[in-house]
Amino acid sequence: MTKQKSSSIANTAILFTINSLNMKTTYFQILVLLSLVFFTTSCKDTKVVQAEELIPIVKKALLDTNSIYYANFALYPTEKQMLSIGVFDSGTGGLTVLEKMLSLDKFDNITGKPGGDKILDFAGEHFIYLADQANMPYGNYDAVGKSDYLKELAVKDALFLMGNKYYANQFEENPTGEKPRVKILVIACNTATAYGLKDIQTLLGKSNTGVKVIGVINAGVKATFEELQKNGIDSPFAIGVLATPGTISSRAYMRTINEYIRDHKIKIPIMVINQKGYGFAEAVDRESDFISSEANSPRSNYRGPRIGKGDDSLDISLMKIYNFDFKDNNMLYTMENGNYTKLQLNSAANYARFNLVSLIEKHRLSGSNVPLKAVILGCTHYPFLINTLNDVINEMRNIKVNGKNIYKSIIADDFIFIDPAIYTAIECYNVLRADSNLALRITEQELNAYISVPNNLLKSTNLTPDGKLTYNFKYGRNVGTEEITTKQVPFSKSNIDAENLTRIENLLPYTYSLIYPTLY
Repeated sequence: MTKQKSSSIANTAILFTINSLNMKTTYFQILVLLSLVFFTTSCKDTKVVQAEELIPIVKKALLDTNSIYYANFALYPTEKQMLSIGVFDSGTGGLTVLEKMLSLDKFDNITGKPGGDKILDFAGEHFIYLADQANMPYGNYDAVGKSDYLKELAVKDALFLMGNKYYANQFEENPTGEKPRVKILVIACNTATAYGLKDIQTLLGKSNTGVKVIGVINAGVKATFEELQKNGIDSPFAIGVLATPGTISSRAYMRTINEYIRDHKIKIPIMVINQKGYGFAEAVDRESDFISSEANSPRSNYRGPRIGKGDDSLDISLMKIYNFDFKDNNMLYTMENGNYTKLQLNSAANYARFNLVSLIEKHRLSGSNVPLKAVILGCTHYPFLINTLNDVINEMRNIKVNGKNIYKSIIADDFIFIDPAIYTAIECYNVLRADSNLALRITEQELNAYISVPNNLLKSTNLTPDGKLTYNFKYGRNVGTEEITTKQVPFSKSNIDAENLTRIENLLPYTYSLIYPTLY
């Protein structure tokens, strides 16, 4: 029924009702009756419009009692202090956000005022982490016209964290494991924030659970300007954004930066340089289409940057600048007559080098001479390679081409990388504190970590030789189905790559100390 027809029927009903009233009816009673009719009609119209705006997975979670995704939020706990804090990412990169939360000491635990007190701010809190590894990289869905499916994945991640079930293993037909629910959601993924935040907010608003959600993009932009303002913003400068292709394509960082500039009335011209992080996140999580520990020569299923001149290409003329590591098959290549004919990146460090050099070279070629003051690491996987990224900055400051130092003047002396993780952790603390939802336990922190894996019932043609979803199947799925293609299972040594686990041990000690004892 259209809104116009609905209004017409409502008016007819009102007139009929008034004409049928007894003469003894008071004016006040008529007003009350009119208000009831208008209110009822208005609510019905609004409800219809709102239902039409819901994406399929949100409709299923809220309204479809026959769906496997129906959440029945009426049963959600009303007391939330002792519930867990939920964090999710497309892979293990979001553990960098979790690490900042586990180690945070920026507030007085008694008063809540800024200032560390040598007591962890999230002391005694329980955490649930989900790495949606089977469905990553999220950054590629928009590029293949599947942004709607990406939104669905983000909402499914939220529903898992808010639910109380998990699969003990990928062979279970139905989840039998029981897990705690969560009191807040932290989207530790820039791409999921860019595409899924709005729909998750809609889901939470209609769930009436009181659960709130925090995304990393706003925290990252706010952090950037707060850090830069410490040294003063008094002349034009540039900010770099290094993020997944999906995040860059969404323009979420551009919108948020422009909103911050407008809201804070910043008059200084600010240049933004966007660089799509081709293969960077995938390399960190050791996706087989981007990295192969077994390969010793170029391979056919490689999806990383190749020799060329495009934005996603390896520019042979920049080989000295890239300064790639060729040891231990970290670079796969072929040569003819002393020239490279094929180049394939085969280490996370080399992906880091390629993407950061590409960003700074893009700034140089723009012709602008304003200094690059900061690069926002717009993917939670990137801080894993912070040492390599810092090395690249130092190398580019000092390198000379034809006797000239071509990068030194466009990289600010006080240049910084911005990792949004710590600012996301701070925002989470402030929200929980304001809502009186901090647990304030005197026990140790606890962590339950889960990772998605392919459903064992999938056809073999939809799986790679190492048991992962094929690229075509992963990015060929459609929204709104009840098909279960992946399952959330506990972290284990069988589903966490050994090199990745070593990286977690070396860079994320708080997280590792909670994860390792649970691995089997």
